[in-house]
Amino acid sequence: MAARIGLLGGTFDPIHLGHLRLALEAREFLGLDHVRLLPCHQPPHRATPDVSSAERTELLRLALDDCPELHLDARELERDGPSYTLETLQSLRRELGEEARLVWILGCDSFAGLEQWHRWRELLDWANLLVVSRPGWDLPSQGTLANWLSEHAVAPEALLDRPAGAIAVQTLRLLPISATEIRSMIQSGSSPQFLLPDPVWHAIRERGLYRGR
Repeated sequence: MAARIGLLGGTFDPIHLGHLRLALEAREFLGLDHVRLLPCHQPPHRATPDVSSAERTELLRLALDDCPELHLDARELERDGPSYTLETLQSLRRELGEEARLVWILGCDSFAGLEQWHRWRELLDWANLLVVSRPGWDLPSQGTLANWLSEHAVAPEALLDRPAGAIAVQTLRLLPISATEIRSMIQSGSSPQFLLPDPVWHAIRERGLYRGR
């Protein structure tokens, strides 16, 4: 049976319970073997985080220590330059083979900005997309992206019928937790405990991360 693997990328700045819950629910909903979390080394569409990719990855490693369904994949840290999703998918496809069912998981807000991504139309040559509904965001109803979605849309239960090339939209639990808010809380001296895994919060405190300049 072909591998069935979910993929969740991001800066994880820092990793929090919203990221982890989304990844776990996607795995269970689609019946995936596991979900890989891929920390971004150099984000193409936003400023590079103040906390290094190595430190963010170590926090992610701590967060996943007790969850065998979620795996850390640090391949983007091994490449210089912007961390393009297309290159990551190409690398995964070479590693996992042509028959593996790969599912890139992203929110509606990220999907709405997909036309700004590097060679975005080619993403479906290498994987399927699971677009997760997010309160306050609507999918594009007209234009290039809307047409692309319509052309490739399938029911969620059919997303793994093929290795790549399909898009499904599904509502999953989205905890209202923001990495931006967590960083702001730490900088102001407030505690973000219970918004992120305890080992992550302990490491942030011990290392003095996110305190600002």
